[in-house]
Formats: sequence, structure tokens, C-alpha cells
Amino acid sequence: MSKLIEVTVGVISRAHGVRGAVNVDPRTDEIERRFVPGAELRTEQGGHLTVESVKQPSGRLIVSFRGISDRTAAEQLRGRILSVWVPAAERPSGREEYFDRQLVGLRVLKADGTDAGTVVEIIHGPAQDLLVVDVDGSEYLVPFVEALVPEVDLDAGSIRVTDLAGLLDDQAEEA
Repeated sequence: MSKLIEVTVGVISRAHGVRGAVNVDPRTDEIERRFVPGAELRTEQGGHLTVESVKQPSGRLIVSFRGISDRTAAEQLRGRILSVWVPAAERPSGREEYFDRQLVGLRVLKADGTDAGTVVEIIHGPAQDLLVVDVDGSEYLVPFVEALVPEVDLDAGSIRVTDLAGLLDDQAEEA
């Protein structure tokens, strides 16, 4: 049996309407996979919520849970973190896609193969994702695009970045 890990898939933000629905801030790129009727989501208090229905009007995620039938009950869920248990080896369906949990902790290698730092966080920006790389206690933001991060090797536990002045240091050369 494969090892399971817990991953956060959303945070309940506020009630929506009067029939118990809530707005959820997703923390997953796989909304269609994690938020489906019948899905069991765990809360940080150890409880479970079962998804009854899901709507996505105007890009918002509105979820109804079994047993939550009015606004008062929905408001009590505000701020709850929703998670699921998944196999540790689970990978996204796309070839060039990665879960945040796969990238955080990877060693960052310079173009010549020397260690530069460690990925400590992923920031999901409007244009592209950013890798937060810790280099000797200083953090640098690296756009997660192929031109700057041409290689991701999950088996080796590393990513390789291009040799670009200022990418992982404060010594950018002026032209």
C-alpha cells in the first residue's frame, strides 16, 4: 500500500445565500477532481464534510455540504481548512505539471550543476507561478517558466535554473 499524505484543497471563506452553501478559496489546481458530489473533505478539527453540490459562477467556488442547510450553520464553517488524503506518489495528469508539494523542498541547481538553494514556497501569480528560493537565508522569486527553469527532476529531488545574473543573487550586472 502506498504512503498517504494530507494536502490542503481549500479554505471556507464565508456563507453564500441562506441555504447553507459556502464560498471556498481553492488551494488546488484540481477543483474538478477534489470538489465533486460525495467527496469527503477533512477539516483541521478532525471532522469531515461531504460535498453535496458544487457551482462555479464567475470563477468563484460555491460548495454545499451534506447536513449544512442554513446560513447560520454555514457561517460556523468560516475559516475551516479543507484537506484530503492522497497517495504520496500521485502526480498531476499533465506531463509538465507539478503539485506544490512536489516542488517545495527541491534543491535548486545552477546551470553548471552546483547547489544554489532550496525551493521553500510556491506563489501562484496572475501571469505565472513563482518559486520562492532560499539561498543562504535570502529569498529570491524565480518565475516558474521553462526559459528560467528548464529542468525539473523529481526523482533526483532538484530543479535546474538558467545562468542569469540577478536571478539568485543581488549582483545583477548592469548593461
